[in-house]
Order: sequence, then C-alpha cells, then structure tokens
Amino acid sequence: MQITKEQVFVWSRNIRLFHWINVVAILLLIALGSMILHSKTFGIAGDGKVLLKTIHVLVGYVFACNLIFRLIIGFVGKGYERWHKTLPFNSGFKAEFTEFKAGKKQAYKGHNPAGKLMVLALLATMTAQMISGLVIAGTDIYYPPFGHYFAESIAIDKDNLAAIQPYSKENVDEVAYQAMRDIRNPFITAHVYVFYCLLFLIPLHIIGVVIAERREKSALVSAMVNGYKYLPKNNTDEH
Repeated sequence: MQITKEQVFVWSRNIRLFHWINVVAILLLIALGSMILHSKTFGIAGDGKVLLKTIHVLVGYVFACNLIFRLIIGFVGKGYERWHKTLPFNSGFKAEFTEFKAGKKQAYKGHNPAGKLMVLALLATMTAQMISGLVIAGTDIYYPPFGHYFAESIAIDKDNLAAIQPYSKENVDEVAYQAMRDIRNPFITAHVYVFYCLLFLIPLHIIGVVIAERREKSALVSAMVNGYKYLPKNNTDEH
C-alpha cells in the first residue's frame, strides 16, 4: 500500500540559520580548540598561540550570539521554535517516548522523542561550553565580557590596564594573578570535558538523523535547508 505524503512546513528561517551557523562555528571551534589543546605537539607557542586563542574567541563570539539567539526564540518564537515543541518537557512526553520505542508512530512533524533528548543534551553542553569559554577568554587573553574585570583584578597600576597582555608579567601582581588562575582552573576543566562530550554527541546526533530518515523517510536533512518535511497525511504529531 502506497502512503500518500504531503509537504509540510516545519523549520522556520530562524531555526535553519541557527542550525547552519552553529554547524560551521562548532567545526571551526573544534579545529582551533584541538590545535590549542595540542599546541606543544604542533610546536605552537608565544604569539602563535595567542593568535590561535584570539581567533578561537572571535569565532566563539559568533557561536555564543547564535546560541543566545536560539535560547531567546525558544521562549518568544513561533511554532517549532518554541521549547515546549522542541524539548522533552511537555506533559505527554513519557507516553510519546513509549509509543516511539514501540514503533507505533512512524512520522513526527518536529523532533521525534529521541531527537528531543538529543536537542536537550546538545543545548546543555553548548551552553556550558559558552559560559566556560567566555570566562577563559577573560582570564587568558583579557577579552570581553569579563576581560576588563580580570585585568583590573591583577593590575598593580589600575590606570595602566593596557600594559596587561597575554603571557606578559608587566603591571601584574603575582599574588592576584595566581588567585585569578585558581578561579580559572575549574572553568578550564569544564571546557575540556564538555569539548569531549560534544565530540561524542555530534556523531551520535548525525547517526540519529540517518536512522530517523531511514525510518521516517521525511527528508530530514533537506528540511533543515528549505524548512519542509514530507509527511504522511493525517499521521503527524502536533507536540
């Protein structure tokens, strides 16, 4: 029996732009972060390492602005931009997930239950990475939003903050600098471990998309380009 399908608009321009900007930004951040993490192996030191960190932070700003935009439209957006349609917190999610595991529903207008769990995991790790990254940027190369505060906290002469530069001890109080490094250490640890979590979650997400597409045959990938899925008539969720 042939199933009749219809073209259904699901993903708004906001969601699609967020998704692809996020893909590019994360790939760049992973590449740059890996080079920074293994800088000794690559023979990168001094000005080269500062340059890598600066580019990493600038790309990080794009990533952060894009993520903050997504977090905001989850509360004020329309349709499948909204969190109650994207995250596994709606009242019927448990029953929805049970139905999904049993294979009773073959098509989902938005994310299927497994997809909602993955979105939650990715958003949580990306948010943790954003926060830890902004703190590290402020304590390492003294970039906004926290750089001025940390530079001022370690300065001997508060009126000469311009003298404080990465890997330079000019105008730096050693005791205050060590205190700043102590504050920084747990954020560094979190940033590294969340980085590894993302390296695990991203391939898992891709595998999940492949499996879902084989199961649903609803054009999942192209839907994130043009916004449209192809779904069986009268067999789509409205969660």
